[in-house]
Amino acid sequence: MRRILLAAALLLVPALARAQTDEQALVDRSTLAVQEMMTQHISQTPRMMLSRSRAVLVCPRLFKAGFFIAGSGGNCVLLARAGNGTWSYPAFFTMGSASFGFQIGLQDSALILTVQTNRGLEALLNSHVKLGGDVSLAIATIGGGVQGALTTGLTADLVAFQSSRGAFAGIAVEGSVLNSDTGKNRAYYGQPL
Repeated sequence: MRRILLAAALLLVPALARAQTDEQALVDRSTLAVQEMMTQHISQTPRMMLSRSRAVLVCPRLFKAGFFIAGSGGNCVLLARAGNGTWSYPAFFTMGSASFGFQIGLQDSALILTVQTNRGLEALLNSHVKLGGDVSLAIATIGGGVQGALTTGLTADLVAFQSSRGAFAGIAVEGSVLNSDTGKNRAYYGQPL
């Protein structure tokens, strides 16, 4: 009996190490995405919105593909700012959406959502939120239109900054659904959040 338990424990160790590595890789990719977006941008708007945000949600890779019917999705990391200005440990989320219409293409994007209000943060922490429906959202694409997002961003719960590669007949974050990723949170922390 002891041998069976020992064998089972030894088989679980690599699986637990792999899970920790997958989640840490997502945190590392998120860190790089923020660094790249903040350094490639001439405008100070993303830095300013990040400096006064309550939290930040980073989706380092969101894929969108479609031909009349489109779907998009990816994994994200949320960090909240404490009252003393320090950042929390990461919480993991998934983002996904589906749409129908005259659309075609394939796109790979990095997305940073700065959470500007307590209402926005509370909505994210409720584990399931529809962007543009449950919270107000202002969208800016890196490389154009960022100054226009600043005025609407002053009253928005969330301000999104996005950098994309590929061709698609437009990108829409509004209507996307964010869900807490209990599997990744459990794998990273060893217990549900």
